[in-house]
Amino acid sequence: MNEPLIRPIETVYKGYRFRSRLEARWAVFFDACGVKWEYEPEGYNLGNGLYYLPDFLLHGVAGRDSGDLFVEVKGVMSPVDGEKIKRFVECGGVEENGHKYKYATLIVGNIPEGETAEAIDQYISNVAYMGPAPYYFNFETIDGDYFAAHPGINTEGKFELFGDDSSYFYNHDPIATEQAYRLARQARFEHGEKGALY
Repeated sequence: MNEPLIRPIETVYKGYRFRSRLEARWAVFFDACGVKWEYEPEGYNLGNGLYYLPDFLLHGVAGRDSGDLFVEVKGVMSPVDGEKIKRFVECGGVEENGHKYKYATLIVGNIPEGETAEAIDQYISNVAYMGPAPYYFNFETIDGDYFAAHPGINTEGKFELFGDDSSYFYNHDPIATEQAYRLARQARFEHGEKGALY
């Protein structure tokens, strides 16, 4: 007798039916950061029988890799998932500025743990270099740099990816960033609640 497959719970937030609660929590985080997002805006044929549907497309990201940014949410990265993400990024090549990929994609997993911005940043730094590529929370699939990417809020109140180096954090707002992560971790979707920011 076959074991039943364990599947994530579909979750409704802001009129979207997310495939998992983890995706919905990331949507809460993006809202708390004030960044505009689309959920599963378009699928792509990567050739050789590979198809890919990115989870989010963020608009108006600030910082060194400003503009639009795809975000892929993976609780667990399978080899097939990793192959699709790498292929998607490679298909885009490098944008005209010679730095950012056209299909720049940030890969995230669980909402980072920690009660302070420093603890959250340490969590991201620890995860960003683990396991086989493509890496979670890493600029590698954004602009080719093997470097931790810390999603957060800058001092102008805009969403930005900060690098794993103190010089990149000069305009980071640690209080607002920590609050955004806390709201995402605390969002509840049970009993008709829709993950409202409270």
